[in-house]
Amino acid sequence: MTEHVDALVIGAGPAGLAASLSLVRARRSVLLVDSNRPRNSATLHAHGFITRDGISPLELRRLGRAEFESYPGAAFHSGLVRSVLPADEAGDARFTVTTKGMRGEPNREVTAQAVLIATGLVETLPALPSIRAWYGTNLHSCIDCDGYEKADAALALIGESSDLAERAFLLSQWSRDLMVFTNGVGEVTAEEEAALRRRGISVDRRAIRDIVGEQGAMTGVELEDGEVIQREGGFVRPQWTPAALSFLQHLPVETDADGLILVDDHGRTSVPGLYAAGDSIAPGAGQLMVAAGTGARTAAAVNRDLLGSLLDVYRDGPGD
Repeated sequence: MTEHVDALVIGAGPAGLAASLSLVRARRSVLLVDSNRPRNSATLHAHGFITRDGISPLELRRLGRAEFESYPGAAFHSGLVRSVLPADEAGDARFTVTTKGMRGEPNREVTAQAVLIATGLVETLPALPSIRAWYGTNLHSCIDCDGYEKADAALALIGESSDLAERAFLLSQWSRDLMVFTNGVGEVTAEEEAALRRRGISVDRRAIRDIVGEQGAMTGVELEDGEVIQREGGFVRPQWTPAALSFLQHLPVETDADGLILVDDHGRTSVPGLYAAGDSIAPGAGQLMVAAGTGARTAAAVNRDLLGSLLDVYRDGPGD
C-alpha cells in the first residue's frame, strides 16, 4: 500500500532536520528519509553552530532526529531514495517517491504533496593514497568551520580547482605560514601567485605523492620528486557533486553549471511542489548553521504553499 504524507524531506543533515522540525511543528505529516551517509562523517567536531560549538556532527544529527520524532506527525525512514516522480493518481499528491530500505527496513513507496531535497553533496578528494587517513583530523575542507583550530600552524592548502587563490587568501586570516599545493592540476594565475606572495603565501605546482605523518599526526606533504615539505595540517578543496542528481533525472529541475539546484529566495525549485535547501543549492558547501537556516526558511515556504492562496479559499468556500 502506498503511504501518503504532506511533506517528504530527503536528507537528515542540518538543513533537512531544521526543515522537518519546522514542518512537523506546523502540524504537517512529515516523512524524513535518510541513508546515513553524511559527508562530514569523518569530522570529529563541528564548529560555529550556536549552543553546540565543538559537538560531534553525528551527535548533532542524533539530537536533531530525536527532537523531530518527538512530535505527532513525524516519521523517520532509514533508506536510499531511488526516484522522485510525478504522482500518477489524481488528488493532492504531486510526487511518488520510492526508496530502498536500509538497516533492515523495507523498501517504501510514498506519495507527497511536497518534496524537500536536503541531501547535500558527495565529495571527491584528490587521489592521494593516505589523504583519507588525515581527513577530518589534520586536514579539513571548511575553512570557516575549522580555521580557528589551525591558527598560526604551518598549513597546506591542497586542491585541483581554479579557486585556490581565493581560498588561500581567506585562510591567511588564521595563519600566514601557508603553502598552496596544486598537485600539478589546480589553477593559480601568475597575478594571483604574485598577490599571494605579497601576503607571505607560496605556491607549489609540483605533483604530490602523498600526505605523510607519524604517531597519528600529519607532518608534511611528499612530492613526486621525493621532497617532503613540512606541514602540520591544512585544508583540502574537494570536488563536490550534488547527491540529489542520482534520483532527479526524471524531473525537469534547473541546475547551474556545477549541478547545484537553482531555487528562488524561499527554496522553491523550477518544479512546482519541489524544494531544496542546504548544500545542494548555490553556493554549495558551507557551514552547518547556514544549512540549517536554509532548511527552516524553506520549510516556511512549503507550509505556506501547502495552504494554497487565500483567493482559492475564498472561492471554494469554508473548509476545515
